[in-house]
Amino acid sequence: MKKLINSAESVVTDALTGMAAAHPSLRVDPENKIIFRRSAPTQGKVGLVSGGGSGHEPLHGGFVGYGMLDAACPGEVFTSPVPDQVIEATKGVDGGAGVLHIVKNYTGDVLNFEMAAELCAEEGIEVASVLVNDDVAVKDSLYTAGRRGTGATVFVEKITGALAETGASLADVAKIGEEVNARSRSFGVALSSCTVPAAGKPTFDLDDNEIELGIGIHGEPGRTRVSAAPAREVARIAMDAVHADMPLSGEVLVMVNGMGGTPLIELYVVFAEVAAYLREKGAEPVRSLVGNYVTSLDMEGFSVTVCRLTDELTRLWDAPVETPGLRWGR
Repeated sequence: MKKLINSAESVVTDALTGMAAAHPSLRVDPENKIIFRRSAPTQGKVGLVSGGGSGHEPLHGGFVGYGMLDAACPGEVFTSPVPDQVIEATKGVDGGAGVLHIVKNYTGDVLNFEMAAELCAEEGIEVASVLVNDDVAVKDSLYTAGRRGTGATVFVEKITGALAETGASLADVAKIGEEVNARSRSFGVALSSCTVPAAGKPTFDLDDNEIELGIGIHGEPGRTRVSAAPAREVARIAMDAVHADMPLSGEVLVMVNGMGGTPLIELYVVFAEVAAYLREKGAEPVRSLVGNYVTSLDMEGFSVTVCRLTDELTRLWDAPVETPGLRWGR
């Protein structure tokens, strides 16, 4: 295993040190492993907290900043943050208007965020939660009961973050997050496994001529393995799965997301096929992201996430944002 790390044990702490050094707009609590906006808390604004296992960067720490999250709790690689982390993050962003937890649907994340929310409520902090479960590939997996939370997490964090900046109530911010999740679907494809530093070897094996359809962001099994095929065919398989679950029409927001090890030139090839597919179905990709946003360490592959837009969702998507991972309008 060749990795640019000092040790498997220190990789998360070392990465947090690097984030603090690279982004003066952030404040890092290395003891509790929390990434805050430097200005947090903002009085009178709903605070937004998300988190999950490390290894998915820029999710979640790369989306801390104006127009998105107020804090992120990175667990160890592919491991949920512990309740104490979430509690300290929640306290640290509470500006008196309540705190929204944005939680991907993985059992450890759900349980630990729920426990933290209950304990924060006992201390007088109002907490609401949005559960992201956009992955159409499989229902129930090694890590979940129900559908996994994947790419739509970026959409939920951006759009709830934009609404929170306007001074909206906790109930309204939570409601828009639930709407984004309900209007979004994702599907992922792996060309290779990832290598977790502590394991030192690939999580699973794929032959040179195989790909896995419906993979999860921790290397969980997908729907099936098939022979490698041109991008057009693979993109169509992914989009057929999305369209079967949520018929595509109207204006949509689309993300073709790299899993960490895929060259950008290949992601643009996939996006071209996704855009053509959408137009065949009568949908128009009016907003898009192409690049690494929800990764799985060094996995080769991609995921596609589609959100059916409304005028309000488009307006909130377009609102200014300034984070390490997303930046426009300021």
